[in-house]
Amino acid sequence: MAIAVTEATFDRDVIELSKKTPVVVDFWAEWCGPCKALGPALEAAEASRGGRVLLAKVDVDSNQSLGGRYGVQGIPAVKAFRDGTVVDEFVGAVPPARVEQFFDSLLPSKADELLEKGDELSLREAAELEPRRADVAVRLGRARLERGAEDEALEAVAGHENDFAAAGLAARVRLARAGIGTDAFAALDAGDRDGALGALLEDLGARDGSAAADHDPGEARELLRRAIVGVLSELDPADPAARDWRRRLAAALG
Repeated sequence: MAIAVTEATFDRDVIELSKKTPVVVDFWAEWCGPCKALGPALEAAEASRGGRVLLAKVDVDSNQSLGGRYGVQGIPAVKAFRDGTVVDEFVGAVPPARVEQFFDSLLPSKADELLEKGDELSLREAAELEPRRADVAVRLGRARLERGAEDEALEAVAGHENDFAAAGLAARVRLARAGIGTDAFAALDAGDRDGALGALLEDLGARDGSAAADHDPGEARELLRRAIVGVLSELDPADPAARDWRRRLAAALG
């Protein structure tokens, strides 16, 4: 059953809830004929998905600030929220089949479900289903690295060089093979992110052209940079700690 949402409850019943379950918000009004025509299709779509997608309704006459906040200019306006933000929307009384497609698009894909399981077999299947997904490739690469399969880890992230996390994982493997950053990566695996970043930055700063004879210092610095950026890519950009680490990286590179 649809949740009646107001200005006072919107953040709790839509924004926060959508961080766990997708929420479809129907901006409507009592006088709106198309809204009444669309309503049953929305409610049927929610009911048939057993709580995997939720429906909320906002009366725009009683909650005008919400309409303004989300740019509602015509009703019915339907907006899908995931992780606190609008990820899809439509305006008007569309056919029931279109409503069903809209709700289906919010459900996790097969690859998402396999990614959630997290074991290596599931991750490999997810990568086969959606080979372009860097997040899946990185998770698979890490799973393989945990059992010491470095070549397989590199294979997992091959083709995702433009993804910071994937490039960072590949750099980690190459650094480890050169005997660089061993303590830092051990700290990272132990959950000590700050300790790992500090050690990697210290190593980066020390490589000013006088590295081990068996490894080019310029290449080592670039691999260290990629490894650090890979770790930082998984932090919230708004996190003050992330900003501080990026500033320290820029200084080390400068």
